[in-house]
Amino acid sequence: MIRKLWLAVCLLPLIASFGMGQDWANKMFKVRSHDFGAVAKGAKVYYDFEVENIYEETVHIASVRSSCGCTSPSIKNDTLKTWEKGAIVAKLNTDSFLGHKSATVTVTIDKPFYAEVQLNVSSNIRGDVVFEPGAVQFGTVEQGEPGEAKVHVSQAGRSDWQITDVRSNDDYLAVEMNETNRGGGRVGYDLKVRLKENAPVGFISSQLALITNDGRSPSVSLPVEGKVESALSVSPGALSLGDLKPGETTEAKLIVRAKKPFRITGIECDNASFKFGDLPEEAKKLHFLPLTFTAGEKGGTVVQKIKIETDLAGGISGESVATAIVTEDNSET
Repeated sequence: MIRKLWLAVCLLPLIASFGMGQDWANKMFKVRSHDFGAVAKGAKVYYDFEVENIYEETVHIASVRSSCGCTSPSIKNDTLKTWEKGAIVAKLNTDSFLGHKSATVTVTIDKPFYAEVQLNVSSNIRGDVVFEPGAVQFGTVEQGEPGEAKVHVSQAGRSDWQITDVRSNDDYLAVEMNETNRGGGRVGYDLKVRLKENAPVGFISSQLALITNDGRSPSVSLPVEGKVESALSVSPGALSLGDLKPGETTEAKLIVRAKKPFRITGIECDNASFKFGDLPEEAKKLHFLPLTFTAGEKGGTVVQKIKIETDLAGGISGESVATAIVTEDNSET
């Protein structure tokens, strides 16, 4: 009896931190509903419902299910430690369904407590508008290089249908549009979408809004996907210099590489404890950059960003973060 009472007392703060019912689980989602708007048949359309563990206990997402076959849900990172993020991905099955559709995606959490979170999606899948392919697909593009992709848009049912404008929230996308056919109740356009050189490194998950003269559905979303890969890599990206006593010195090397020959034009490091050798004058695909670190008089952890500048297109640079632990010598002499 005493043991049971002791366990109840210990668990009380844990239970209180999550509150009653499902509210604790809902709080991990900033957004729980999404309207895709009007989308074309065959379009590759999906939405990430971001989830973040804001609690001390590890959260495990056991499963997801959808109330409608028009939406296929999946889990991105099912185990979340404190402050870790994941996502529930809702994908529209535009190849198999048409018209106004809505679905409830139920997320089942089994740890640290059982809970269910309901996410809602809606859309209007238009059968009269078709994208070929279903999205603007850039594939993998190297940073600083332009990319290009083409999509054919076809509409059946109205010979007077027009795309009047193409809009994007991303300034690194540019679109050229050319009407290919009109007549017999059919209209076609070729879209050439260009990825500008200033596109940031990382995955591209965006969309274009095709503005039309259709008063019932004036905008149609065209997904944009791809990946911008860094043209320069620095390794190790996290450089550990170990434990040092005040005044002690250690040496290390950074490896800087690219697919094209390049020169290192400068090193940005605002800590005088770091020293670098002379910069190599030769343009090469691979550089070994030696550095020397001398521990200061104060103990503690040193964390320093090292930025390596190059003559690659657009002045592309790379970074490494160096870490050292300076241990004060407290021994008596």
